[in-house]
Amino acid sequence: MNVAELPIGRRVAHWRVRRRMTQQILADRLGRSKSWVDKVERGVRALDRLSVIREVAEALRVEPAVLLGRSLPLPTEGDTAESQADAIRAALARYDFTQRGHSPGPVTPVAELSRRVGHAWLTYQHAHHPQLLRILPGLLGDAQRTHTAQPTHTVDLLVQVYRVASSVLVKLGQADIAWLAADRAVAVAADDPLLAAVAAIPLAQSLRAFRGDRMAMAVALAAAHSITTPNPDETPPGELSVLGTLLLEAALAAASRGDPCGVHELTDQAAEVAELVGDGHDHHWTCFGPAAVELARVAAAVDLGDAADAITRHEKITRWDQWPRLPAERRATHLIDAAQAYLQVGDLAAAGRSLVDADRIAPAETRSRPAVRTVIAAAARGGPATAGVARLASILGVT
Repeated sequence: MNVAELPIGRRVAHWRVRRRMTQQILADRLGRSKSWVDKVERGVRALDRLSVIREVAEALRVEPAVLLGRSLPLPTEGDTAESQADAIRAALARYDFTQRGHSPGPVTPVAELSRRVGHAWLTYQHAHHPQLLRILPGLLGDAQRTHTAQPTHTVDLLVQVYRVASSVLVKLGQADIAWLAADRAVAVAADDPLLAAVAAIPLAQSLRAFRGDRMAMAVALAAAHSITTPNPDETPPGELSVLGTLLLEAALAAASRGDPCGVHELTDQAAEVAELVGDGHDHHWTCFGPAAVELARVAAAVDLGDAADAITRHEKITRWDQWPRLPAERRATHLIDAAQAYLQVGDLAAAGRSLVDADRIAPAETRSRPAVRTVIAAAARGGPATAGVARLASILGVT
């Protein structure tokens, strides 16, 4: 088989051998573990971020397009997440030295700012990422100016703006800018323990995306411990939702580190918290509850290479009555995770169906993730493709 037709992990292995590198040498050049390289090469861990693909390509001394393969074209500069995120980067790079209580420009009424922040989160949950990227620069500027003028009443709003910005940037592979936004959120929330814990959620996410699995786990656990109380039954559900979300972030970091015991312990703890919260709530824009725990178990199982467990759980989840009521972003993300699990066991038809379903729910989510290109390419080449798989392959430029 032509090298360009191999899965991306096997292309990495091919070029590593060509460069006379061991897995350990490549891992050292990337600042990652040998286990991470091994999982990438075996297809257990997907290379689903363009920034990481570029790092691996640089370490192997090849062009990123070589790793992506002829059927997986490198996005042009005009449609990459980097070009889309330039305005957000500029907004985050602005520093305001105006005296507190005074505004360097027009101040948005707090009620109006609150409405816009809520709209931004709903836009994220519906996976309308291009629309969110367009509104975030202006929202960041308005939130920063309003916070300068009225710091007491707008801390929560500014933290949430930084947080939603960080969350969508992680999705698009912009881990460095996501980390900056999350760091700003933590700095703003420093004097409020619960708000600081809320800000730690995107910080853990961005650290995990930025090769900091150990740091992500430490941040999430430290924040979780800071709001843990002796009597969970008497803790407000909003606080429990933040606690549970942090435990899940720590579990996903443990999965990235290849620590199944840590994953099980942390997800079990989160499940206990979720039973107290229940499903159908969205405290602090976390969407935390029993369903969130199960989705995280699937994502962790995929990362650990336990595809059979991931698939079993996935097939139960999609039969739940509440499945259609989960946010579009959550459902599409989960279906992409499931597609990777099906790919791991060689069920290309199921992997393709899962991605087609994800694209039907949230096209912006599926079409911005390099992992989707890898899976759909395998599904399209694995035999007669269904109309849905063929259509998605065509849209993504996979031939």
